[in-house]
Amino acid sequence: MAHATVLQLVAILVLGILAQWIAWRIRIPSIVLLLAVGILAGPVGGWLNPDDLLGELLLPTVSLSVAVILYEGGLNLRFRELQNIGGVFLRMITLGVVISWVIGAVAARYVLGFPWAIATLLGAILVVTGPTVIGPILRHLRLRGRLNALLKWEGIAVDPLGATLAVLVFTVIQADAIRSGLAEAALGLGMTLGAGIIAGIAAASLLVLGLSRYVVPDSLHNPVSLMLMFAAFAVVNSLQEESGLLAVTVMGITLANQNRVSIRHVVEFKETLSVLLISCLFIILAARLQPAELSGLGRGHIAFVAIMIVVARPVSVLAATWGSMLTWKERCFLSWMAPRGIVAAAISSVFSAGLVTVGYSRATEIVPAVFLVVFVTVLLYGASAVPLARWLGIVQLDPQGILFVGAHPWARASAQALFEQGVPVFLVDTNPENIRDARMSGLPCLHGSALADETQEQIVYDGLGKMLAVTPNNEVNSLACLKYSEIFGRRDVYQLPFALSKEGRHEVVSQEHRGRLLFGRGLTFSGLDDLAGSHPRIKKTRLTAEFDYGAFQKEHGDSVIPLFVIDRYGLVHVRTVDDPARPDAGDLVISIVRHQSEAGPDPELPATDGTEV
Repeated sequence: MAHATVLQLVAILVLGILAQWIAWRIRIPSIVLLLAVGILAGPVGGWLNPDDLLGELLLPTVSLSVAVILYEGGLNLRFRELQNIGGVFLRMITLGVVISWVIGAVAARYVLGFPWAIATLLGAILVVTGPTVIGPILRHLRLRGRLNALLKWEGIAVDPLGATLAVLVFTVIQADAIRSGLAEAALGLGMTLGAGIIAGIAAASLLVLGLSRYVVPDSLHNPVSLMLMFAAFAVVNSLQEESGLLAVTVMGITLANQNRVSIRHVVEFKETLSVLLISCLFIILAARLQPAELSGLGRGHIAFVAIMIVVARPVSVLAATWGSMLTWKERCFLSWMAPRGIVAAAISSVFSAGLVTVGYSRATEIVPAVFLVVFVTVLLYGASAVPLARWLGIVQLDPQGILFVGAHPWARASAQALFEQGVPVFLVDTNPENIRDARMSGLPCLHGSALADETQEQIVYDGLGKMLAVTPNNEVNSLACLKYSEIFGRRDVYQLPFALSKEGRHEVVSQEHRGRLLFGRGLTFSGLDDLAGSHPRIKKTRLTAEFDYGAFQKEHGDSVIPLFVIDRYGLVHVRTVDDPARPDAGDLVISIVRHQSEAGPDPELPATDGTEV
């Protein structure tokens, strides 16, 4: 029996991570695959029953996992992201929530035929747009700017608010009279907000105090962070049901917006933990969809889900964004992005059982109705997010553009060559003369330090998918790779190789603290700068079947250094030490020409068979 339990637990983990990896490989939202795996393992295959596997620990495990996910989400919320959209965000989590609640309650009453008490509670449960779904979708789309900020903030902030709203409605229903119920609900709201905010700030302050005074060793930073988060969650939840979610969210936001200590390592650990938990939770969620529970679902339930998707969400978004600076494309995408997740599924089970005990027999229908909304919205939004974003033109999947950290002469020449081929580029440099020359060449650029948060936020990321750190300073290059790996991923951040010290040793930064090494061994900044000279020349050669890369190398030898390859599909390949991509016929090779004093008397370097672009 124990072996079977261990096998099922490990299978959930293995299948979840495999689904995440496959989704990354085939470029679809991971939620879709996770739900499919859960359905195959549960209702279809019948070998996974989460209720039998975890028993009474199922809901507490889900609650604690959701707490970690909301905590991690709060750690990624910066107040500066709400600049110019703070009003829209506040309206979305107030006016938008109320509108969605009212429409959901009315639809549950007249479409599903629920009593007003159950209909009102169901509407409150379904106002949430969980970060367990929104987060993976945003990571897959790589949205930037205000649309990303709005969806991220809404997904994290609405979860505790929705849970609190459901608790207040449940409190009113349990009371004998509306007046006393409202009074009790108002008291509960005050306790929830007060206890949640105070506990969250207190836990965050205690952690910051411990880290700033170095009374917590480095090895315990993450364990102590989790300990305080779980403690705040449990204590506040014991005072007011479901209010612990607000406490952990406030704790995360407080830590993210303080400047006394660095929490980067804490954030990285929680992000890894959140991916692990999301992978398991969605399989467990889908596996709970037992056919017997869903047998009562019919056309009315489908109509109810349709109303929540095509009426409740668009109306609430349009009302909340009325008069704002958001474009119609951004409003359209916001209106079509409200998937429900783990929180809705978890609290529906709790409140359904509670209403049954006070005489509402139809409360058992809440759970399958909520699960249907979760299932349909996750599948629909997860599958349609990519094509809709593409159609609206608000995102470019697998963007090929390059961010250059450094705008010195040969970096500008390389960026210019890419730009002329239709590849988006953006240059950042602290040297005003370099930026002035880049601007005069018509290249998008920004004066400032790429390591500064303000500069990072001002960069226009449209079409950018890679970052090249090409400054003369190896340490700056490494730090830039660390910073921008959060945006582009470690696979797509690059830096120049390290120079040899006087003692003959490489000035090597450890692998986990640097990006992929550019172009070739020994091609350091000083080496490339000497090679290019004061007036760098870039050569662009289109390879053919007759003039392939072998012929190209034989023709030019070491007089040119290939930097980039644009293949026949328009994909940009950066040549690196670990992957010196070999171009094929039809590919465009972009090379830097060795300075005449190095290369000899033939500055034009004509290609006999290749096509010069």
